[in-house]
Amino acid sequence: MNCLIAAATSREIAPFLDEYRSRDKADLDILITGIGSTATAYSMVKQISIKKPGLVIQAGIGGCFDRNIPLGSVVVVKQDTIADQSVIEHKQIMTMFDMSLIKPNQYPYRKGWLINPHQEHIRKTKIKAVKAVTVNHISTDKQMIALYNKKFNASIESMEGAALHYVCLMEKIPFLQIRSVSNYIGERDKKKWKMQAAIDNLNAVLIYLTSTLTLNFKP
Repeated sequence: MNCLIAAATSREIAPFLDEYRSRDKADLDILITGIGSTATAYSMVKQISIKKPGLVIQAGIGGCFDRNIPLGSVVVVKQDTIADQSVIEHKQIMTMFDMSLIKPNQYPYRKGWLINPHQEHIRKTKIKAVKAVTVNHISTDKQMIALYNKKFNASIESMEGAALHYVCLMEKIPFLQIRSVSNYIGERDKKKWKMQAAIDNLNAVLIYLTSTLTLNFKP
């Protein structure tokens, strides 16, 4: 089975790339999508139009709303949505679903979420499964962070995750979104971030998944 590894930047998967160069690459492809949902969606669609994979694994770092999750932890995202495709009214977030611009169960959405239906794949990773939101900016404003928490109750924030979910659901390709926690949302003092630990732990999981578990993943 062919597996496509997608990441926004090469830095996030640099240790994996070093290991990748020494292995049999017949069933493994790499895609550096660029940062953000737009670049991710375009790169993903272009790649799968050339070669449709049996499994996509998106790997990247992300911020965390939940301070009970230690920095450096690796999680798998079970559902994602675009948080900032919305408007703030009466001190609350109104999504495109709340405004009846899109029906909440219009495919590929389910109750406004892009849910990974491949629960067996998620279980096989043996890592914590969480909810995530995707935004086109890095959240720093305390009021916005509080609104996101109240509306979505998600653990992870990224700039690419929902694009992966959307494309793979539309194209009916099994997928996993793997994220490691580099920082807590709103913490701008980078001395308190764990960027290197997040990258190291993310890549350890990615190497394990691609060298062992992908053999057991069935489309």
